[in-house]
Amino acid sequence: MQHMFISLEWRQMVRSKWLLLVALLFTFVFVAIVMIQQMALPDVEGFTRQTASFLNLLLFLLPLFTLTIGSMSIAGDIESGWFSLLKTYPISLSQYIFGKFIALCGAFFFIVVFAFGIVLLLGGVLGGVKLPMPFIVLTLLLIVICASLSTMIGALARNRLHALAVSLVVWAFFLLLLSYALMAVGTVVAGHVLQKLTIVMLHMNPIEWLRFAYFIMADQAAALGPTYYDLIQFYQSAIGKILFVLVTLLWIVAPLWLAKRALKKVGGAK
Repeated sequence: MQHMFISLEWRQMVRSKWLLLVALLFTFVFVAIVMIQQMALPDVEGFTRQTASFLNLLLFLLPLFTLTIGSMSIAGDIESGWFSLLKTYPISLSQYIFGKFIALCGAFFFIVVFAFGIVLLLGGVLGGVKLPMPFIVLTLLLIVICASLSTMIGALARNRLHALAVSLVVWAFFLLLLSYALMAVGTVVAGHVLQKLTIVMLHMNPIEWLRFAYFIMADQAAALGPTYYDLIQFYQSAIGKILFVLVTLLWIVAPLWLAKRALKKVGGAK
């Protein structure tokens, strides 16, 4: 039953016109970046402007679409009564949440594989286009964490419109508001206090956490600046690597657990 449910959700996701539009948008923007920067800039090693553009675009757009589409999928099930119908079938609440989560991850994996495939195909013509392994790992982690967060938002929302609104607020909070708040606080507190706040906020913001992780994985930590020097040294140690895995897993597991708690209140779920 679990396998059938995941297959059903996957087919519905792939057939969605929204998903097709997102795939075309990602492909168009990535190809545009490659075309413009490949022709305007020389081929250099390390953290290039092309890599920075890919990174910023990925961290800005992918959470937006994953949060909104994923949350509306679950909220739509509740609003339409499909969730209530599913409760009459031999499928547990954990299986429902896991099935939605896996289907959403699979759908967005398909999007990025399609977009990256076109970019690499274009790179075969232009030459010099590369997708570093840390960038691919970052993409996969970003999809998984945002899919987990979207599952939680959808479970908490009353309907699809509510899910959309909350998703946009969460996206703006992580991508924009936290950074602006930190800059505002930085104008009234001492430098060492701001440094500690920056490190705390890094762990509270999954997007910035993954940005930080990318620079560590790509061995480009110097680009983060002196504020993160001690933190970089810690996360490059054995204990730090274990803690990094635990924090990342927490960002995946905790929202799914909260989603299960929220859906239990909908009534009668196992």
